[in-house]
Amino acid sequence: MAIVASASRLAGTLIGLLQTRLELATVELEEETLRIFSYLLFALVAMCCVGMTILLSTLLIVVIFWDTHRIGVLVALIATFGLGGGLIMLAIRNNYRSKPKMLSHTLSELSKDVERLNSAQSGDGASQ
Repeated sequence: MAIVASASRLAGTLIGLLQTRLELATVELEEETLRIFSYLLFALVAMCCVGMTILLSTLLIVVIFWDTHRIGVLVALIATFGLGGGLIMLAIRNNYRSKPKMLSHTLSELSKDVERLNSAQSGDGASQ
């Protein structure tokens, strides 16, 4: 009878543990989805604003230098925008690479649970 009750408690504990870990995984997936959506939304807004600024600034500079140095100005603007775009792409890549791994907290907690269960089993075996 005691063995059945003990096994029942163990099963209940394991099911509760699994439920907690699945809830943690769900929360982490929702956070990651919201983070990615916010990155995309802000990037889109920023690109629209910067695009309009660049377009109008380029037009203004070309109009100012149209009679004297239009080709030199266009080459300088192309080089500047190309360099700026390359640096922005590098910054985005570095930011993406340094983000935490998806479900890292869940995996960490699961590995701790496995260690605790293994130490509890080895502790039970040693006492017998």
